[in-house]
Amino acid sequence: MRNNTIINEFFLTEFSSTRELQVLHAVLFLLIYMAAMMGNLLTITAIVTDQHLHSPMYFFLSNLSLLDLGCITVTVPKFIVNSLIGNQSISLLGCAAQIFFFLFFAATEIALIVAMSYDRFVAICHPLHYGITMTPVHCLWVAIGSWFSGLVYSTLHTGNMFRLPFSGSNMIHQFFCDIPHILKVSSSEVCDAEYALLAASSTLILFCLVYLIISYTYIFSTVFKMPSVEGRYKALSTCLPQLIIFLLFFLAGLVAISVPISDTSPVQNLLISMTYAILPPFMNPIIYSLRNRKIKIALARLIRTTFLSKNKMSTFEKF
Repeated sequence: MRNNTIINEFFLTEFSSTRELQVLHAVLFLLIYMAAMMGNLLTITAIVTDQHLHSPMYFFLSNLSLLDLGCITVTVPKFIVNSLIGNQSISLLGCAAQIFFFLFFAATEIALIVAMSYDRFVAICHPLHYGITMTPVHCLWVAIGSWFSGLVYSTLHTGNMFRLPFSGSNMIHQFFCDIPHILKVSSSEVCDAEYALLAASSTLILFCLVYLIISYTYIFSTVFKMPSVEGRYKALSTCLPQLIIFLLFFLAGLVAISVPISDTSPVQNLLISMTYAILPPFMNPIIYSLRNRKIKIALARLIRTTFLSKNKMSTFEKF
């Protein structure tokens, strides 16, 4: 397209011109999406239905799983549909919606991970004050604050990027609308404002990282002073998954912003974007559900109750 043409739609990258490979990509992404959906939905269902998991840590975890559901749903289904029908276009409104919701879920998740680290800090370093500090009302307001901060953050970025018309190339070398690729076809005024917003948000993320490092330094120093081996194992089993999730999220984002998009191939763009758009929602249920004994017991109880109820209903219908 010519530089003076106003863009009304974008064309996402087609990672293969072969029809068979396009279908294969769609099937692989569909399997990943279904696995992530199932893992996060099972985690949420287990926490909501089991009374033993109605505590602040699992309340925040259910919010985290809900955010992961939203984060992966924003990008992957569109890519699957495009690969199956062979049409890589996305409307300007659809592109804005992808950026808004992706930033919304990602920013909220970072704020929620910080809240979860504070929950573990109070539980391990100040256990006598835990019942007073982490009350249900306080936890609810922390969760609301996390979701609201994500809403404000995504609104600022999306509103700034789409406030002026786009011109230039409408090709996006990515499988979804991503900020760096959108800025390439934005006006200089939008880019300057966006870079200022990104600098401010990077400062906030750096502050969150420093806070997490300090919190987990206190947590680990307290844990290793515990005389009981069982107590140390129990404390570490609740803290390490949260730390792994944040490091996974942080390192994925670091890779995304440190690699110049002009120096990467379409396959490299796909792999880089998968590290921060698909990998965290896919890995979080594995890190939590498969390592957490209470969640595994709750899931087993839920499955057993569901199947028993069906068996009882079928026996009743026979009579």
